[in-house]
Amino acid sequence: MSTDILEAPGTAEEILRPRQTPARRVHDVLHRLPALSPLIVLVLAAVVFSLANSRFAAPENLSIILQQAAVVGSLAVGQTLIILTAGIDLSIGAVMVLSSLVMAKLAANAGMPGFLAFVVGFLIAMVAGLLNGLLVTRLKLPPFIVTLGTLSIFTALTLIYAQGQTITLEPSGFLTFTGTTISLGRFHLTVGVLLMLVLYLGFAYALRQTAWGRHLYATGDDPEAARLAGIRTTRVLLSAYVVAGAVVGIAAWILVGRISGADPNAGINLNLESITAVVIGGTSLFGGRGAVVGSLIGALIVQVFDNGLALIGVDPQYQVLAVGVLVIAAVAADQWIRKVKS
Repeated sequence: MSTDILEAPGTAEEILRPRQTPARRVHDVLHRLPALSPLIVLVLAAVVFSLANSRFAAPENLSIILQQAAVVGSLAVGQTLIILTAGIDLSIGAVMVLSSLVMAKLAANAGMPGFLAFVVGFLIAMVAGLLNGLLVTRLKLPPFIVTLGTLSIFTALTLIYAQGQTITLEPSGFLTFTGTTISLGRFHLTVGVLLMLVLYLGFAYALRQTAWGRHLYATGDDPEAARLAGIRTTRVLLSAYVVAGAVVGIAAWILVGRISGADPNAGINLNLESITAVVIGGTSLFGGRGAVVGSLIGALIVQVFDNGLALIGVDPQYQVLAVGVLVIAAVAADQWIRKVKS
């Protein structure tokens, strides 16, 4: 009698387990490490642009890329929290500009101390996040529609409040402290860049090591299952919008330091740029999967492409085209990962 016939067929789990094809192995790795694929793209892009133009890898140029990524990278932290819950915030850039204008005008026109002006602007950003969160959680309105509406509201409030003025601040004050340059040889960082990195470190820990972070992932992945598991999903969802508002307040401070003041037209495209960074960084638009560090990588990818393509003389319109292709590729990769997983 053949020994094969006598062998146990194995457990049901072993029989039903998908065969480990190369595509399955790649999928498993990308599902465990969502920031891996954008990191590969970032490294490859940096290598290609360095070979195409030696100025790309110069410390001065890399410093510029980091400084340019500071504002959108900070905004991407807040956007990541929202997208992890399967939501989206189209108003995030408008809130940041409004908050920055309040800070700058209170300091420049009302004579308020810089720190107090920052606190007022910070609280306004948090209230804006709370408003979005209440509309989503209490009225059960879709996040896309809610934030599309509040985008118009906050943009209008910004223009009304600014009255066509651009505010310039003294470079030595509290509000412009984030624009202070720290030189490490030929490499130049600003306090705003360091503050952005602190945000990423703090939220990377919070999302992975705290109950709040685990509840956020669970709520985004399957809100009904999370609710049955005892998670207060409504409270978690509301907290995501409020905390994102707090992050926007910090981003507004970084913006004020970067431009040494406030401009009502400073962040026209930042709403979409923050979403672009998060999506390219591997966070799923369907919620429940992603890593905040991926959003930093996504923000750097956008800046690397803009900078690198400009250095090799590519028309600016093609730079926009390249970013659009990256977004579509990132969403397609996320769809593939979810389809193979199911």
